[in-house]
Amino acid sequence: MSDIGEIRMQVMWNRLISVVEEQALTLLRTAFSTSVRESGDLSAGVFDPHGQMLAQAVTGTPGHVNTMAEAVLHFMNEIPRDQMFEGDTYVTNDPWQGTGHLHDITMVSPSFLNGELVAFFACTAHVVDVGGRGFGADGKSVYEEGIQIPIMKFAEKGKVNLDLVRILRANVREPNQVVGDFYSLAACNEVGHRRLVDMMKEIGLTSLEGLGEFIFSRTRDAMLERIEALPKGSWSNELVTDGYDAPVKLAATVSVRDDHVEVDFTGTDPMSRWGINCPIIYSKAYACYALKCMVAPDIPNNAASLTFFTVSSPVNILNAVRPAPVALRHIFGHMVPDLVLGAFSKALPGKILAEGAGALWNIHISARPVAGGTGRRAEVLMFNSGGMGARPELDGLSATAFPSGVHTMPIEATEHTGPIVIWRKELRPDSGGDGEFRGGLGQIIEIAATDGHEFDFSAMFDRVNHPPRGRNGGKPGVAGVVRLDDGTKMRPKGWQHVPAGRKLILELPGGGGYGDPAKRSAAARANDRSKGYISENDR
Repeated sequence: MSDIGEIRMQVMWNRLISVVEEQALTLLRTAFSTSVRESGDLSAGVFDPHGQMLAQAVTGTPGHVNTMAEAVLHFMNEIPRDQMFEGDTYVTNDPWQGTGHLHDITMVSPSFLNGELVAFFACTAHVVDVGGRGFGADGKSVYEEGIQIPIMKFAEKGKVNLDLVRILRANVREPNQVVGDFYSLAACNEVGHRRLVDMMKEIGLTSLEGLGEFIFSRTRDAMLERIEALPKGSWSNELVTDGYDAPVKLAATVSVRDDHVEVDFTGTDPMSRWGINCPIIYSKAYACYALKCMVAPDIPNNAASLTFFTVSSPVNILNAVRPAPVALRHIFGHMVPDLVLGAFSKALPGKILAEGAGALWNIHISARPVAGGTGRRAEVLMFNSGGMGARPELDGLSATAFPSGVHTMPIEATEHTGPIVIWRKELRPDSGGDGEFRGGLGQIIEIAATDGHEFDFSAMFDRVNHPPRGRNGGKPGVAGVVRLDDGTKMRPKGWQHVPAGRKLILELPGGGGYGDPAKRSAAARANDRSKGYISENDR
């Protein structure tokens, strides 16, 4: 290929990434749920006619993006090509064919140009409610966790399946938000389709085959170069988490071969009877993300880059099979990067950050008037983040969602959705693990119902009994705490009640420290004290 031809291909590749970024922004701007429009808990991407991901939007989470990369193939297997038409949109929330739990809705739309199928657009978003027991760990099977939507048509030839819409409205607690998000997801794919067609007509393309081969070949060459430079061998790691009513051990072995990297979850504890199990499609997504961060963070994520990573596991809590309850699959899914990176740290000493809070501290609040009172009922979802682990040459980031990458929901947007007040939301002093480089701080959040209201909440927390570990001599982060303002201790998982007049206090864990604390500079400690990151008498 000539220099001019290669430059032209690179420009088209960048243009394709712009197309999917506009696709994602459409979802952000039109979504009804705060988890999508405020936190960016979504994904968007474009695929070739064979179901291979060509490009993903920068906006989105690794768990959604990398599961979506596999989910499109399931859609293609369920809906034959001769039943695909212009104006179609397909949908599912199947945890094993989508993104791991029922609250995530995945939509796929075929894209036609002059009557020929040229691409698929896919997107995923977390909706506020899917019925059932609600978003929590208390279900004993997936059948208790909400409505299940098999792969089917949300719209055919531009006509929406109104029977599906009516079924949704009858089965969820926030029908306007949920149905609104379905239409937002469909609009997201439609915008991607329109921009792709505009691009192809402008450039004079009749298919994406040539561009796809350019993308995949360049990606393959770059990935091979990175993997060849890695040390070869196998390394193992174990990580103990809180679980639901007993600790859960996660285990992984990472093996670097000549032309690929393998992750095996053998040794991980069995499936749980509670809704904390994780389907392999989600565990795989975050294992691949961890490997990508380490091996090739600057190489675009697409089907070619993902083929260099293989993930396997016997049936266990990271490879849960139907009908296991999986509502809180994100907790262990978010722990997988620390698990995998911990193994990799033995192959690349001095290169891997310490453990962090990992799992988001999600809380689902079901607010209502007190008995005999009047007021408003609402379902409120909040995403909250603890501290990241310290890095080999830098302190950890505070209150940062790693590995999920979602944004913190603004207090104003959260309070607008229901009768609750966020009385306090600030960094948690002294929560970062000590070390040459300090772990990131967690945060403290105080939540109460408005006057005349009370609420139940679903706790989705971890690192309460097993704090993030430091690395290379760094100290662990401080464990999380869940309590009421009167001192009552609450459980880290499960549905619980907060009576009127009481405040729920969440103290999120800090990240582990990195390196010998004795090597931390006096200037760094003085800076921490001046900013309130550590107390005057601490350390």
